[in-house]
Amino acid sequence: MLQEKITRINELSRKAKTVGLTEDEKAEQQALRKEYIAEWRLGLQQTLDNTYVVDSEGNKRKLEKKGN
Repeated sequence: MLQEKITRINELSRKAKTVGLTEDEKAEQQALRKEYIAEWRLGLQQTLDNTYVVDSEGNKRKLEKKGN
């Protein structure tokens, strides 16, 4: 995510706490937050995809997705 978007999220958050937001600003804030969370989750998933567990015998194995 671009630093400008993160800065905008923070600006809107501060404004919401002090003055309040217009309906357009609230919609923008929600859209930016959704985008930020989606990118964060993608980064976490990529990290987990490249994570290995080493057991007591020294065997490496990839993490497996937990079934629902």
